[in-house]
Amino acid sequence: MTDKARSAPAPIGNAVFFAMAAAVGLTVANIYYSQPMLGLMEREVTGVAVTYVPTVTQLGYAAGLVLLVPLGDLLERKRLIVLQCLALPFALALVALAPTGPTILAASLLVGLLACVVQQIVPLAATLAPPDRRGVVVGIVMAGLLCGILLSRTVAGFVAGTFGWRAMFWLAAPLALVTAGMMALMLPRSRPEPAGMSYGGLLASLWGLWREFPALRLAAFTQCCQFGVFSVFWTILALRLQEPQFGLGPEAAGLFGVLGAVGVLAAPVAGRLADRGGPQRVIVFASALTLVSWLVFAFWQSIAGLVVGVLALDVAVQLSQISNQSVIYALRPEARSRINTVYMAMMFLAGAASSGAATAIWHQWGWTGVSMLGIGISVVGLALQGLRRGA
Repeated sequence: MTDKARSAPAPIGNAVFFAMAAAVGLTVANIYYSQPMLGLMEREVTGVAVTYVPTVTQLGYAAGLVLLVPLGDLLERKRLIVLQCLALPFALALVALAPTGPTILAASLLVGLLACVVQQIVPLAATLAPPDRRGVVVGIVMAGLLCGILLSRTVAGFVAGTFGWRAMFWLAAPLALVTAGMMALMLPRSRPEPAGMSYGGLLASLWGLWREFPALRLAAFTQCCQFGVFSVFWTILALRLQEPQFGLGPEAAGLFGVLGAVGVLAAPVAGRLADRGGPQRVIVFASALTLVSWLVFAFWQSIAGLVVGVLALDVAVQLSQISNQSVIYALRPEARSRINTVYMAMMFLAGAASSGAATAIWHQWGWTGVSMLGIGISVVGLALQGLRRGA
């Protein structure tokens, strides 16, 4: 046996990647529990403030992306991941205990900040994966993420409908502890490439990466539109379903998460397409499919229209996400955490802005106004694909 063979790292088994997929699903779910429960929260806690919980949570997530995720290029990643997972239950307990709208918003901001640990795990999976399987591995982990996003609404809808909305956050706290234990047990130690930078230098380098890579800018702007319309729909769904036309509660809003989970099937497919033939055509197709979904929402105003539209929307967003991440993770491997920071921070800022805009438009113009917002953002996302050759 040669010295080179003896020193080569052991290949990472699929069990580790599936554990990472479970961890990102359980963690990202904390951002979305509130969405199907907004109607209940609004009735219990007076004031408009509580309807902005999804927006504030996403703002906290975006802040964590900028302030915490770049540390993955500087410090040992496993320790960072476990520590953030251990801190998350305390933030969830604060939401469960918060008595007023403003205190719920403050605690939700902290939940979002700590839940950004998801974006420590995803680039670590890309780093651990063999280059010829990177798209597939990212697809596996992102399938877990999408399951967490969508099924969190299903779980929250049923828990809130039976035990009240605060019970969901009490349930989420021990789940976060389980995630911390799983990551401590399963993750290998993985030191980043020496960057020769301080924490301040890492933050300052984000702008340089943004300027250097046109492909990063296009991927970020594209996914801003995709995640923006995704956030518009899921922020307003519970409020839409409780209107007299439907008269449905949080359980029904949660069931839509099960339908949307069909998009999970698109993740491995997108990863394989990115590995074999390149992600560009997949992204263009996904942008067009997103527009189709919002035309369905606007002009087919029934439960059947919502079902068809959400299936198309969630598949489109997942196809686009996996394909765009395949693009950006290949740009500069030693800066993968920072590149992911730029990409995801832009995406979640767009999600927060879109959620806030959707809430304001809902109160003024109802579902028609929300549909026009979704169509407008989708058109911008599709138009951006005309820049793809230059990227």
